[in-house]
Amino acid sequence: MISNQNIRANEVRVIDDQGEQIGVMPRNEAIDLALDRGLDLILVSPNAKPPVARILDEGKYRYDLQKKEKEQRKNQKTQETKEIRMSPTIDDHDLNTKLRHARSFIEDGNKVKVAIRFRGRAITHKGLGREVLDEFASQITDIADVTTRPLMEGRNMMMMLEPKNEN
Repeated sequence: MISNQNIRANEVRVIDDQGEQIGVMPRNEAIDLALDRGLDLILVSPNAKPPVARILDEGKYRYDLQKKEKEQRKNQKTQETKEIRMSPTIDDHDLNTKLRHARSFIEDGNKVKVAIRFRGRAITHKGLGREVLDEFASQITDIADVTTRPLMEGRNMMMMLEPKNEN
């Protein structure tokens, strides 16, 4: 049984099912050796000179690869970006509520994008929006760093926060 990968090189470096190098040999000889052992010849490093092939059970090999990938995905920490929207005329109590939400997002390890949407003629008072964002940032600096200072994008003023690195 040969793996479904085409081995085009005339010679390959062969590694047996115990993980020991057998050496460089002609492709047909390697295939015969794998067939004699009742295993598969699998090309593991096609770009090497000469290409590296292993003699092993392909089903078990694929199973082990899937298991490894699943374990890596499980250990991988994903970081989402949560968004909090406000207006430039937000009241203190509402600002505190938004701060509480932002704190919970940051404590969960997520980034937070704080946006102020200017509606109508409020766009002429960008200073109010900047003050709100500065106040927001000053009250959350104990657990978060400001990665992107407040900047305008269309009718929105945005700022990015991410959890502080505690080394």
